[in-house]
Amino acid sequence: MFTYSEEKLDTLGARITTEEIKQQPKLWQEALDIYEGKKQEIKDFLAKVTADSQGKRVRVIFTGAGTSQYVGDTVTPHLNQTGDTSQFVFESYATTDIVAHPQSYLFPDETTILVSFARSGNSPESLAAKEIANKYVNNIYHLLITCASEGKLATESEGKGNEFLLLMPEKSNDAGFAMTGSFTCMTLSAMLVFDTTADSEKAEYVKAAATLGEEVVSREEDIQKWVDLDYDRVVYLGSGSLSGLAREAQLKLLELTAGQVATVFDSSMGFRHGPKSFINEKTIVFDFVANDTYTSQYDYDILTEVATDDIAQATVGIEQQTQDSGKEFEGSRFTFSSDAILLPAGYLALPYIMVAQTFALLTSVKVDNTPDTPSATGTVNRVVKGVTIHEF
Repeated sequence: MFTYSEEKLDTLGARITTEEIKQQPKLWQEALDIYEGKKQEIKDFLAKVTADSQGKRVRVIFTGAGTSQYVGDTVTPHLNQTGDTSQFVFESYATTDIVAHPQSYLFPDETTILVSFARSGNSPESLAAKEIANKYVNNIYHLLITCASEGKLATESEGKGNEFLLLMPEKSNDAGFAMTGSFTCMTLSAMLVFDTTADSEKAEYVKAAATLGEEVVSREEDIQKWVDLDYDRVVYLGSGSLSGLAREAQLKLLELTAGQVATVFDSSMGFRHGPKSFINEKTIVFDFVANDTYTSQYDYDILTEVATDDIAQATVGIEQQTQDSGKEFEGSRFTFSSDAILLPAGYLALPYIMVAQTFALLTSVKVDNTPDTPSATGTVNRVVKGVTIHEF
C-alpha cells in the first residue's frame, strides 16, 4: 500500500488513509516544533491555573469521544509517572460520560483544567462538555488540543482568559474517516505539555519515535503476513499506557472493516479474567509489549499462555526489542530493528499504533472494504451526527 501509485490507491478507495498513516513521523516533528514555539505561553497558562488553585492540586481531565477519548486513556498512565503530580491530578473521562452524568466526573469546588481533544472541534459532546464544565465548576480552565483551526472549539476560544488553544499540524486534520495522525499528534502534544522530562530528552524521544514509525512503513510486508492468515477476530492487549492504546488499535480495525472483523481490547493481565473466551481458531492476538522490564513480564505471560492454549490463529508480540526477561513463546514477533533509544510507554505508543493502523488498512482492503469511506451504510460518520444535547 505504501508503494502503490495514487491511481492504484484510488481504485482501492484507500489513498487518503494510506497517505495519512505514512506521513505521521513527519507530523510528530511538526507537533514538537509547535510546542517549542508555544512553550512559554503554555507554562504561563499552567502557572496561572496553579496559582489560582490556592495550594490545592489541580484536576487535569483529559476528555474526548471515541479515538479522542483514547488519547487521554493512553497519556494518563504515562503522566502519572512523568507529570508534576505535586500540582496536578491526571484523569481521563469521555465527553460522552461527562455530558450524560456530569455529577460523577466534575466537582464544583475543585480547580480543573478540561483538556479537550478533538480532530474537527465540532462534535456535539465536546462542545457540550465544555459548556457544562463552565456552568458546573466554579474554577474551570480549558486546554483545547485540536486539529482544525476552523472548528468551533478553536474559533470560540478566542479572547477567553481561561482557555488556551493548541492547534496541531495542519495535515493532522485527517481527511479520511479514521483518525490516525490526529490521534498521534494529540497524544504527543499532551505529553509534551505535561511531561516534566527535560525538553531536550523529549525531543530525542520524538526523534526515536519517528525513526520507528518510518520502519513500520518500510516493513509493510512483515505485517502483511498476518493479514494473509484466516481470521475474523482480533484482540489487542497492553499494560499501562499501552492498555489505553489497545482500545484505539481495536477501534481502527473495527472502523476500517465496518465490523466485518470482530475486535476486543483489554489489559495484558485482565484478559484472562473472562474476555479470553473471545478466542477461537480464527483469532489473532496482538500484545503491545512494554519496554519496562517488570511490566513486560506480564505482557509475555499472556502471549505465552495464549500460544500454549493452541487455539488462536496467531499470537503476536509487538516490541521495540525482545526483553531479556521475556519468555519464549510459540508465536510471532514484530520487533523493531532500529537501534533507537528505548522509549517510555507514552512515546512508544506512537510507532506501535502505526503497526495497528497498517494492519487495519490492509485488512480493510482484504475484506473488500474502502478504508477512506468504510461505512457503506452511512450510519457512522467522520463527525458524529444525530446527537441530542439535553439541558443540564
